[in-house]
Amino acid sequence: MNEERVRDILRGVEDPALGDDIVSLGLVNSIELDGDTVTVDLALGAPYSPVETDIANEVRELLETEGLDVELAANVDRGIDPDEEVLPGVENIIAVSSGKGGVGKSTVAVNLAAGLADMGASVGLFDADVYGPNVPRMVESDERPQATPDETIVPPERFGMKLMSMAFLVGEEDPVIWRGPMIHKLITQLVEDVEWGRLDYMVVDLPPGTGDTQLTLLQSVPISGSVIVTTPQEVALDDARKGLRMFGKHDTPVLGIVENMSGFKCPDCGNVHDIFGSGGGQRFADENELPFLGELPLDPDVREGGDTGQPVVLDDDSDTGEAFREFVRETADMQGIVHRQRTANR
Repeated sequence: MNEERVRDILRGVEDPALGDDIVSLGLVNSIELDGDTVTVDLALGAPYSPVETDIANEVRELLETEGLDVELAANVDRGIDPDEEVLPGVENIIAVSSGKGGVGKSTVAVNLAAGLADMGASVGLFDADVYGPNVPRMVESDERPQATPDETIVPPERFGMKLMSMAFLVGEEDPVIWRGPMIHKLITQLVEDVEWGRLDYMVVDLPPGTGDTQLTLLQSVPISGSVIVTTPQEVALDDARKGLRMFGKHDTPVLGIVENMSGFKCPDCGNVHDIFGSGGGQRFADENELPFLGELPLDPDVREGGDTGQPVVLDDDSDTGEAFREFVRETADMQGIVHRQRTANR
C-alpha cells in the first residue's frame, strides 16, 4: 500500500452536495502512511454536520476494508490571515439575523446553539442583541461571568454552551441606551476579552435590523455563515430582504432562510392553521437562489421553553423539537458546503 493507492481508493468517496469525488474536489489535504496505519487529513470544516460525518465514515470504512488502521483529521483553510485572527480557537461563527423584530430570531439562535451542542459540538452562544438581550432567560442561566486576574471574562455554561450576553452586564430592569461608538467598544470587548476557548461553533444572536451592532460585527468578526429568520408573511419578508442585502455587501455567506411560526397545529382538531400565511420563506429562498433550512411550527411549547429556559430542540418526544433538530442539521450541512465549495474552487 502506498499513498497513490490510498488516493485512488478515496476517489470512490463522493461529496453528495458538490457532485464529485473528494480527491477531484481537493478535499484530501494529505495522506501519511506508517506501516498499516494511514492518517488522512480532510478539508472538512463543519464538525458534526451529518453530511461531513457520513463522508468521514465512508473514508474510514473503505480504508479499513483494505486492512488499514485509519486515523482521520479535519482541517479547512478559512482564508483568514493567522496574524489577524480575532477568535483563533473558534472554527465557525454563525450569525442569526432578522430584518425585523417579533419573528423569533432569539428563539432560533438559542435552539440552533443548543441543538449543535446536543449533537456533541463545542458551542458558544453570543447574545449580541444589545437592546433586548433575552438569551440568559431563554436558557435559565442565573450564573454570572467571572473575571480573571488578567481582567478577561470567563463565560458561564448552560446545556453545554458557553454564554455571553449584555444581560449579564446590566440589571434586568435597566434601560439600554447605546450610541454607535459605545456599541462598537462593547461588542469588541465581549468578543475579544471573553475566554471562549476552542469552539466548533459560535452562534451570534444579532439584534433585528441593519444597524450599528450588525455592521460592527460584520466588520470585526469573521462570520463564516449567516441564517436569516423570517415568518411567512410579506411584511417580514420585506425586512428579510434588507438583511440579505446587508450580508451581501460584506461578502458574508448566507447559509439559508428559515421560516419560523410556520403553521399552528390545533391540539384539539389536529388541523394546521396558517396564522401568518404559508410558504413565504420557501418562496423568498427560491427567489434569491438560497437554501431553505426548514419550517419551524408555531407551537406553545416553543414559547413555554423560552420562558422556562428549556430549549424545545432538546425535547426528543416533541414533533416541534424534531423540526428544530432538522433545521440544526441543515444549517451545519450548509456551513460545511460553504467551506468545501471554497476549497474546491481554489
